[in-house]
Amino acid sequence: MTRIKLCGLRREEDVILANSVMPDYIGYVFAKASHRYIAPEKAIGLTSLLNSSITPVGVFVDEPLESVVSICETGAVRLVQLHGNESESYISELKARGISVMKAFKVKTRDDIISAERCCADCILLDSGSGSGKTFDWSLIKGIKRDFFLAGGLTAENVSDAVRALRPFAVDASSCLEKNGFKDRKLTEAFVQAVRTA
Repeated sequence: MTRIKLCGLRREEDVILANSVMPDYIGYVFAKASHRYIAPEKAIGLTSLLNSSITPVGVFVDEPLESVVSICETGAVRLVQLHGNESESYISELKARGISVMKAFKVKTRDDIISAERCCADCILLDSGSGSGKTFDWSLIKGIKRDFFLAGGLTAENVSDAVRALRPFAVDASSCLEKNGFKDRKLTEAFVQAVRTA
């Protein structure tokens, strides 16, 4: 069954909601330019409230490596998601420190898929952009040779089609789960239900 990641959690209410719908992963955004940014200290507190079977993920954009390691050492996250221009050597160093790494790729052409396939990260995420809320050309994924997380413009209305057509390892949603900038219970429950019944 396709796994589910709910991204951009930043309040206790968000964690309570996650605990009720039980995704496989949740994400905290540590990129200060994002309106979903939360401080690492806050993430520690939220993870303490999170069901232990849900994997907390930290989203970083070109963060100094030692800063990423430091946040991981607090126990706030168990998987690192990289959305910047991080190199293969950067990823390899994190892995050498015992940190699981997901690398995000903005998919514009087939070459982006090839780059994703070759990446040394533990897992890859295919996206249309950084929280753009838009899908990319899913036909570019055809024939991909490794498991992937699918993100970008997924909603309760289209995620079933994506799961059936593309068979992603996991789907990742954020903006479609929000109303007035915050996670909404009805939207989140509808998205999770759509994935699980696909």
